[in-house]
Amino acid sequence: MEFYAKINYESRFNKIRGAIMGTETIFKSDEGKRIITEHYENYLESFPFDFDRKYVETSYGTTHILVAGPLEGKPIFIFQGGNCINPMTFSWFSLLTEKYRIYAPDTIGHPGFSGQNRMSVKDHSFAAWTKELMDFFKIKSCAFIGPSYGAGIILRLATFMPKKIDCAILVAPAGIKLGSKFTMIKDILLPLILLNITSSEKYLHKITSNMSDNKMKEIDITIIGDIFKYLKLEQKMPKLTKKEELTNYNAPTLIIAGKKDIFFPEKRLIKTARKIIPNLISFKTYDMGHFPSDDHLIEINNDIKTFLEAFY
Repeated sequence: MEFYAKINYESRFNKIRGAIMGTETIFKSDEGKRIITEHYENYLESFPFDFDRKYVETSYGTTHILVAGPLEGKPIFIFQGGNCINPMTFSWFSLLTEKYRIYAPDTIGHPGFSGQNRMSVKDHSFAAWTKELMDFFKIKSCAFIGPSYGAGIILRLATFMPKKIDCAILVAPAGIKLGSKFTMIKDILLPLILLNITSSEKYLHKITSNMSDNKMKEIDITIIGDIFKYLKLEQKMPKLTKKEELTNYNAPTLIIAGKKDIFFPEKRLIKTARKIIPNLISFKTYDMGHFPSDDHLIEINNDIKTFLEAFY
């Protein structure tokens, strides 16, 4: 009760803060915003299924949500990866729209059509934001899927409002254990600095190759390049979750990790995940980078379907 009271008290402050932050922008220019939102719309046009678009006013800002799948389907929230557009990571799980009702919000403070003020990745903010979205759609609890940064959001919800989660699938998850800082500096940060200095495509391809084990689609390479060029990147990772934070979290959980993931490699994740997540049903490992290939996505979706059929 104390936590909910705190949210109610802070919601008034957040509404004021949201109004003030309405002038904030994560884009470096209006032209950059136009280009990124054009990528977003073009990605939507490639979807082979119908979808709706909703705008929800929350205490943390306006949230744009993609909604797809049968009305009678069990609800699943899918949170996007960080510093990328929502349709990109939503597309990874698009096969689930055949059976489930999918709700995929544009994360506030990331490229998309939601508010552009950045939210804290360390406190209860993302949990409270998620609850407001669920309340809008009259969803008491449901399944959740989160790739990368999106998994970190789910772990914040698991910390503060564990009963909201019926089951969870964390894909290449943030919020558990980081990869080697030296490797990330060498393979991502330094090429990014050189890309910003020279605008040479070879540095963009070096970065995207390292992120995906050389399996990233051309359309995604182009979008990632424009995000690097036009976006003020979110540099804060979701908080690394501690065992004691998940004491009350008992939802069945599936983790899918990549051996070649430069940010959250399987060999670093597995020990910590087994230690902190009480009901870790399965830890699936693929020979993939942070971005899965199309072939890996087929296998991943099959694993997710099997998990949902058993635990949801």
